[in-house]
Order: sequence, then structure tokens, then C-alpha cells
Amino acid sequence: MGRLVVVSNRVALPQKRKQAGGGLATGILDALRGTEGIWFGWSGDVAVTQPTNPTVAQADGLTYATVDLTRKDHAGYYDGFSNAALWPLFHYRLDLVNFTRSDFAAYQRVNSFFADMLMPMLRPDDRIWVHDYHLIPMAESLRRAGAAQRIGFFLHTPFPPFGVLATLPHYEDLLRSLCAYNLVGFQTADDLTSFHDAVIRGARGAVLPDGNVRAFGHTLRAGAFPIGIDPDAIAEMAAPALKSRTLRRFEESLQDRRLIIGVDRLDYSKGLEHRFKAFASFLDHYPEHRGRIRFLQIATATRSEVPEYRHLRQRLSALAGDIAGRFSELDWTPIQYLNRSFSHRSLCGFLRISHVALVTPLRDGMNLVAKEYVAAQDPSEPGVLILSPFAGAAHELDGAIIANPYDPDAVAEALQAAMQMPLEERRERWQAMMETLRRNNITAWRENFLGALG
Repeated sequence: MGRLVVVSNRVALPQKRKQAGGGLATGILDALRGTEGIWFGWSGDVAVTQPTNPTVAQADGLTYATVDLTRKDHAGYYDGFSNAALWPLFHYRLDLVNFTRSDFAAYQRVNSFFADMLMPMLRPDDRIWVHDYHLIPMAESLRRAGAAQRIGFFLHTPFPPFGVLATLPHYEDLLRSLCAYNLVGFQTADDLTSFHDAVIRGARGAVLPDGNVRAFGHTLRAGAFPIGIDPDAIAEMAAPALKSRTLRRFEESLQDRRLIIGVDRLDYSKGLEHRFKAFASFLDHYPEHRGRIRFLQIATATRSEVPEYRHLRQRLSALAGDIAGRFSELDWTPIQYLNRSFSHRSLCGFLRISHVALVTPLRDGMNLVAKEYVAAQDPSEPGVLILSPFAGAAHELDGAIIANPYDPDAVAEALQAAMQMPLEERRERWQAMMETLRRNNITAWRENFLGALG
């Protein structure tokens, strides 16, 4: 079998991977190493002029190929269509969708540019695996450039229902681009159903009796391939992390109080404002926990140049201040809100010492933090996961307490249930979820997808 060629918006370069090495990067690298493959994508740098060739580096038997973007292309392709139009659309936030024809043109242009840069590097027996919403037109661009290889696409975000998708101008072009792939993968059966509906209603195509999809003159396979983690690697990382200076200092500051934790990127899809209000409702309705718990919310800032994200950060700071002002005592502050990043090892340590994890996005493709929280737990004294039904992980982690983030009182009730849950029940729930995580781990996800791609 030929090489695997992975195409993603960003490439986990060897010299930068130590700080941000997560499960997805590890899973992709494991797949590439078996094939002497190529990882291709944007370098992360903005250049004055468009490069004529990729920058190529070799490490550990793999090829890393990256290209710079011009400021204009970056603004239209990345800041514009990808993150100001597709990201809010795919997370059901129609009020935040900002579509312009110039951004859409840049999106198509950059995908064509990527295809032109990648084509000379390809061999006839390569398999190509394209990742995420930034690169939906990639297969169509490669086909136009002459590529005949098998090409698969995996969408890490949700795929919206047709009624939401159809609000986007040129949504038919996105559907046509998706149908240029041999295989399209989604996180959940709900996402796959939405895609099937879009093919039937928006592309006048058909879902065939064998499950394949026929549209725009092409037949392709589409399926649900829920992404996993390496639970044993997370467990092995979490326990030693408690010996680090950072974790020791933090544990001392808790003074035997129970920890409630949230770990998210600072994004409106994560439901952080709703979460803060739910925590306030918990303190209001169950005052016996005042002084005996602490809520730590780590929200790593992203896209700080985008006004909506700046405004969200300001609103969260105000909410955290309001909660602290209402409920703090001389020797106790109920909430700790941090806009900084931590190493993956430290995060696993924070997860391990937390009695409850609040994972309550308004919409999420999967949410690997939910899975990592379960994997990081002490088997003899596991904590409780509170999970939004709108996270893809809720389809698998039936040992979690499911709570609707739009109902703050429901989340408060879930917190109370978590605080009162007996140890035996916590262990039973944890064991069931760990069995699922081991069965549907990152290796199974990768092998299932690539096996389907053939």
C-alpha cells in the first residue's frame, strides 16, 4: 500500500509539537509513520508574496511540507470564510455568520493554491486524508489539477441540518466539493443524517441502498467515525503530573475543598457564559457547598483579534467578578477564571484532582476534554462528568450526567447530584465510560477511517 498524505490547515511540526502535542497530532503521526507519509498544510506564517514551492523538512522518516499565505489570502480564507462564516454556521450561530463574496473567493483560491503546491509531491498510489472545514474544496481542487488518488475528508466540527446550511450563500458549492471525495467522515450519526438530508434536498442526490451517496455525478461513501483518544496514555500522564510544582501548589491552595473544573478554548460555542450562570445558580440553590468547593475555569484565548472573541472574554471576566463579589468570603473565593494555556501534562493533572468536570458546550463536534477527564481519573476515587447533550461525546459517554446548558438550573441540579453521588456509583459510571474509550480509541478511529478509504 502507498503512502498516506495528510492535509490540514496547520501542521504539527516536530520543533513545535512538544508544547502542543495532543491526541489528534499523535494519531495522525502514528498513521504517517507506517507509510513514510507527508503532512502538508499552512505554515502559520504570513508572507509578502505567495511562495512558488512548499518548505519541506524531513524528520523521523516523515516529510513535513508547509506553505506561507499572503496577508490578503489569510484574511479572506482563514479569518474570513473559514472562521467568520463556516465556524459559526456549523455551530448553529446564524447570528454570527459574516459572509462576503470576496472571502469565499479567497477560500476557493487558497484551496486551489494548496492543491497546486501538493500535486508535484504526490505518487499514484498515495492515499490522501484531508481534515476539517478549512479545506472542504481540497479534493475538487486536486481533481481539477489531475489527481486520481483516493481522497478522504474528515469534519471535526458538527455538520448542521439542511435548514441551517441553506442559509449560507453558495452552500451548493460546498456540497459539490464534499461529493468530490471518495469518503466523507463525520463525528456522529446526527451529522451523517444532516449530510444525507443536504444531499437529497440541496443537491438533488440520493442515498443508495448500500449506504453510499450519489450526487453531482459522483458516488462516494459517507459515515460516522467518532474520534477518540489514547486513554491509557492520558492515565499514565495524569498521575505523575500531580508531583509537579504547579499541581502541588494548586492542591495546597484548595485546602481540601472539592474542585469543579472546565477546560476549553475561549469560544462562543463552548457555552461558558451559560456555565458561569449555572454555577451561580448552584451556589444560590445549594448554599451548603459555599466555602467547600472551588470552580476552576481554564479558557485559553484564541482569535483575540476577532471582536466577538474579545467581547466574550470581557463578558466572562465580568461574570466571574460578579460571582466572586456575590459569594466570596474572607477565606474563600468560589471561582478562578484563567485565560492562559498549560502543558497537556499539567491539564491532565488538573483533570485528575477534579471531583467534577463541567463540559457543557452549546454545540461541539466531539469534545475530547470530556474523554480526557474520564481517562485521567483515579480508578479508586473517580470524579463525575457533567456533559452537554450537544457535544458529540454524549453519544458515547453514557456514564456522564447529561445536562442542557441552556437551562442553568438543570446544570445546577447536575452539580448537586455529582456532589452527592456515592463512590460505588461513581466507579460504575467511570468503568463503563473507560471501556468505551478503550474500544473507540484514537487508533480505532484512524484505522476505521483509513480502512473505509481503502
